[in-house]
Amino acid sequence: MESVKLIENFVSWQGEGPDSGRRMIILRFKTCNKKCPWCDTSVKMRISAEAPYRLENIQQQIYENQAGIMVTGGEPTVERHFDECLSLLNNLIYPVANVESNGYKLEKLISLVDPLKPVRFIYSPKIFNDDDYEFALEFVNKVLINNNKVSMKLVYDGNPIMDDFMKQIDEIFSVSSKSPFLNSEKVWVMPEGTTGSNLIINSSKVFDICEKYNFNFSSRNHIIYGFI
Repeated sequence: MESVKLIENFVSWQGEGPDSGRRMIILRFKTCNKKCPWCDTSVKMRISAEAPYRLENIQQQIYENQAGIMVTGGEPTVERHFDECLSLLNNLIYPVANVESNGYKLEKLISLVDPLKPVRFIYSPKIFNDDDYEFALEFVNKVLINNNKVSMKLVYDGNPIMDDFMKQIDEIFSVSSKSPFLNSEKVWVMPEGTTGSNLIINSSKVFDICEKYNFNFSSRNHIIYGFI
């Protein structure tokens, strides 16, 4: 595969999660399998046209900017993007890659990516109903705790379903023999908000939940500082 179709390709920084602050080339796919009501890229995905980007040109960007790649969307693992996402990860040379996913076909993608590649798969569950909840718990049990390249980031808004989900995560981790530090190794929790002031207001309850379960707090720097 010589090129991929994207709606965005630009140099910036990772704004949230475990690699926050790292120099990244943002590679955004258009399509998603979810319609989250608070999605911060829904308008961008709807109105932006796809364009082809040659892999050799993306590679040159990586070298010139000494940057990693952040593959995002949309959802990189939906069927129409899956092979292109895999090609980016397996065929490019980079210091680090982040793949941001709601988990749709993430387990399959992980199985096909070269294990020697410096990729961090960032699982961001979207939980709106019982099926979503069960999928997320299964992913945590099957993939998250068993793969040191997989991390999870969550937006916390005080919703009871998220309270229960984080309690379940803590219980799953506490009985796992994988590591005594899974809470701090695996989970980053972020405040909800579309402006810097909203994020600051909503951060106090996120700090409380992180302190309760020994999770990591993540700011959302791209919103605070406006660099994406």
